[in-house]
Amino acid sequence: MGDVFRQLAEQVADFLLTVNFTQKRLYRQIAAQLLGKRHIPFVATDHEIGHRRDIRWTLREKEASEHIKAKWQGTSWIAEVIATGIRDSKPLKATHRFLTSLRTTPEALLRLEREHWSIESWRWIRDTQRHEDDHRYRGNGSGVMAALGTPGLNLLRLAGFDSIRDRLQAVMHDITALLAMATRHPPTAREAGLIL
Repeated sequence: MGDVFRQLAEQVADFLLTVNFTQKRLYRQIAAQLLGKRHIPFVATDHEIGHRRDIRWTLREKEASEHIKAKWQGTSWIAEVIATGIRDSKPLKATHRFLTSLRTTPEALLRLEREHWSIESWRWIRDTQRHEDDHRYRGNGSGVMAALGTPGLNLLRLAGFDSIRDRLQAVMHDITALLAMATRHPPTAREAGLIL
């Protein structure tokens, strides 16, 4: 991973990288520096209500320690985003920690991290529900399957199912049901996700 950071620094490119549990040492270092009642100079919050969600997002960030800056070249800030609330009638508490080179306002960084989180959620669906990483397609096979899978998942979302698992099980063996979703009335702006 150090090579990636060196390449980003050489290209003068900014980054926002999630630190996950597999990077145990770095994850613990960030957690320790943002722990408890320590002075955290930059904080931003946002509140999301809608789509069966009531979630408060809190970003806490501070300048990265010299040790982290030396090891992860180009890093300026360490941060965490904590999401708490209700999603699909279930309690939610999630924490994401990350490194970034971006020098921007906490509010802008929170917005970027939430967008990054939504992309990661989409990848999680593809990995855990469709098991895309388990397949070993040859040639253009992976591109073809992704090209077919993405519209399929979007059609299922527009059909109004509450969970991806329920959506997949409802049409897994019924191509006519899937095609019926594709030919129904065009989605409203709300269905297409353009309005919350």
